[in-house]
Amino acid sequence: MIPGIRGPESHRLCKLALADGTVVTGISIGHVGETGGELCFNTSMAGYQEIMTDPSYHGQIMMMTYPHIGNYGAMDADLEAERPMIAGLVVRAFSFRYSNQSADESLESFMRRNELVGISGVDTRRLVLHIREAGVMNAVISAVDLDDESLVGKAREWPSMEGLELASRVTVGEAYDFAPGDGPRVAVFDYGVKRNILRSFRDRGCAVRVFPASTTLDDVMAWSPDGLFLSNGPGDPRAMPDQIETARRAADSGLPVFGICLGHQLMALSQGLDVYKMHVGHRGANHPVKFLETGHVEVTTQNHGFAVSPDSLGADAAELTHTNLNDSTVEGLSYKRFAGFSVQYHPEASPGPHDSRYLFDRFIRLMATIRGVEVPALSGSAMEGQPTR
Repeated sequence: MIPGIRGPESHRLCKLALADGTVVTGISIGHVGETGGELCFNTSMAGYQEIMTDPSYHGQIMMMTYPHIGNYGAMDADLEAERPMIAGLVVRAFSFRYSNQSADESLESFMRRNELVGISGVDTRRLVLHIREAGVMNAVISAVDLDDESLVGKAREWPSMEGLELASRVTVGEAYDFAPGDGPRVAVFDYGVKRNILRSFRDRGCAVRVFPASTTLDDVMAWSPDGLFLSNGPGDPRAMPDQIETARRAADSGLPVFGICLGHQLMALSQGLDVYKMHVGHRGANHPVKFLETGHVEVTTQNHGFAVSPDSLGADAAELTHTNLNDSTVEGLSYKRFAGFSVQYHPEASPGPHDSRYLFDRFIRLMATIRGVEVPALSGSAMEGQPTR
């Protein structure tokens, strides 16, 4: 029996092959099939279903560093999108049984129903250390082809994440109102927006309309928004010239602009800054970020493989507002020539800590200042610009 397996020994064998020739054997979980993508890892201890359904992970095989996955099942309330967005799942010890009275089904059932391929019984600690040294790379999971040479060849032929545009594969098909109402009107450019971002605006009294990634600024402005939001999403922002131009025009619109993750990168590119592919990337719910304005340290949720180059920061374009305490990467910017700011991490969390929720309140107050809209009731800590504790 393969170590780490928590299921019937009759489960069929499965293999994970990396583009550098590394091959490991485990058992198949979820859908019996084959999948490929960029292999990366997430350090969160909980929230596996939110991670699996985050559109920013589209095209990536997710390896969880926490060893036991599936123990609390799956439920619709934890979805960040309609379906799983990861290309595959790699775990140490998969739990085929769950203990959670709120769960709708087992994680195994959820994966099979959504045809999500996975592998269990893998020494994830060893593989994570390997990726930290070698960098993220393409991989293939298969329960139908167990030939090592064949699988390594498939991994090497898989399209690279660098230069890949993926937002068009996860964006909404047509504009819709997530939260109608009379509050400040937030127009969301959907490059793969998480549901909890939309809920974060709605819960603060905003009217929220979501627009497809290809929507022109003129079409968005026809709705008469009070603020523009550029969402998270997957892929290489440098492969999105139309969206970079939209971000540039948004900066010239006179409206407040707020960007998260991919939206942050698009805003930076629109202002002449550079973006680069990271060696490993940041994925987890425990990344320390310093808010330079206050000196406070926020524990944040992160999910990105690209980052803004600190060498491209100029005095005329943007001011650094947040920095990562692990590796000093750029985590937040305030822009000089328009009323806008952006962060690389996820203040909406889901999963993760809530230290950075004040950023939504700051955006609402910016809309109030520039557009004269009535500000909904906000928490005292957010009004003071301090991280929620």
